[in-house]
Amino acid sequence: MASELRVGIRLHGGLDARRCVELAAAAEQNGFSSVWFAENPMERGVMAALAGCALATRTIELGIGVWNPYLRHPAQIAMEIGALDELSGGRTSLGIGSGLAAPIRKLGIDNSRPLGALRDTFAIVRGLLRGESFTHKGSVFSVEDAKLSYRPLRSDLSLLMAARGEQALALCGRIADGLMISNMCPPGFAAHAKRAAAATRVVQYVPCAVGPDRAQAIATIKPVLAGMLKTFWGLAQKVPAARTSLVTYSGIPEADFATSEPDERFVEAFSVAGDADDIRRRLSDYEAAGITDLVLTFVGADPLADMAYLLRASGA
Repeated sequence: MASELRVGIRLHGGLDARRCVELAAAAEQNGFSSVWFAENPMERGVMAALAGCALATRTIELGIGVWNPYLRHPAQIAMEIGALDELSGGRTSLGIGSGLAAPIRKLGIDNSRPLGALRDTFAIVRGLLRGESFTHKGSVFSVEDAKLSYRPLRSDLSLLMAARGEQALALCGRIADGLMISNMCPPGFAAHAKRAAAATRVVQYVPCAVGPDRAQAIATIKPVLAGMLKTFWGLAQKVPAARTSLVTYSGIPEADFATSEPDERFVEAFSVAGDADDIRRRLSDYEAAGITDLVLTFVGADPLADMAYLLRASGA
């Protein structure tokens, strides 16, 4: 991009692997810096799409955001990310988080100690990626004399942590190489989170609908935001940090989150949407907040055209 802000695209389990490969190749050709793969319980796993993208691209960064240790033991995380990094020629980055609590509990998994699980996971993954025999006695996950059967391509592969609450942000600053921020977090929260985690790299997910017809772009993003607000507002009723990120840093009164139709205040706070002027302003807002990697989910009917438009509008 014309500024120092790196812009990537986000892919997810709602897309089949072939479509992911097509979009990743287009992102590389258009000059995007990265492709990130979101994985949630009971959706398509990202392994097939990532492998296809690793072979179909040559230079673009391939990120995972996020894997959690409840669906993959930390040793399995190390096994898989090491193999993917090898396949891509050293282009992978890995985000690790505690995952979506409710769907994980539906699988009968005890995820009641997320911070302990993350501490153990980072220690085990880093230890195994060194390619040596490794022992870790953790509060949630442990390994004893464990060693990968192959030599990982890189022992210093970038490990980021998804975090929102104050304790998680502090832990991120101690154990991770960077911070991942989820959708529905406005730039003000991102700036706070970056400071709290003392993070030099911050990757943030944001939904995106753009084009020369501003009214059409705004109309496209609103139902997407309505669905996301329903999910995240439900989370905010149980998780104070989610409520804080939504309300305190958006400047939108709490009572307005119960409305069924998000207005332009929500579009402004939680998305990149609109025409060229909107794009330049919103990218500038995220860069000013300290985001280093803005990762966009293109929600329009023609994401290939929208990617090209965003790059032209931003002056890349």
